[in-house]
Amino acid sequence: MATPADIRVTVAGRSVVIPADAVTWQFARSAGPGGQHVNRTSTKAMLRFDVRYSPHLPEDVRQRFLVAVASRLTTDGMLVIASQRHRVRSRNIADCREKLAALVANALVRPTVRRKTKKPRAAVAKRLETKRHRAETKSRRRQPDD
Repeated sequence: MATPADIRVTVAGRSVVIPADAVTWQFARSAGPGGQHVNRTSTKAMLRFDVRYSPHLPEDVRQRFLVAVASRLTTDGMLVIASQRHRVRSRNIADCREKLAALVANALVRPTVRRKTKKPRAAVAKRLETKRHRAETKSRRRQPDD
């Protein structure tokens, strides 16, 4: 059963639910403004998600996801998403969850296959006629052979 802490993503009729226990959290001291409070509280949130071995992602989505986040993976295949945008831990947690949801939503979209189109005969004929016309123009400029 899904809980409110689960991450739900639905795109184009496909849905993925990542349970709250599939991600791990770490917290650290945050940089930026906040005065003395910033030095005492750990408001920076870091979400860790095991992309390679997560049973919650369909295989096609996992492959697209791995390609999209390849540069952000650790050596053991963990995706780390950090947020220290806000001064409050709960808002940074929500921001990390939104970032993960956006990445999963991008991976849910199947890329459209490009179909090769054929050039119309009229376009090919026009190109060849233009080349012929240009060749004639240049040949008229040449010195006659004696």
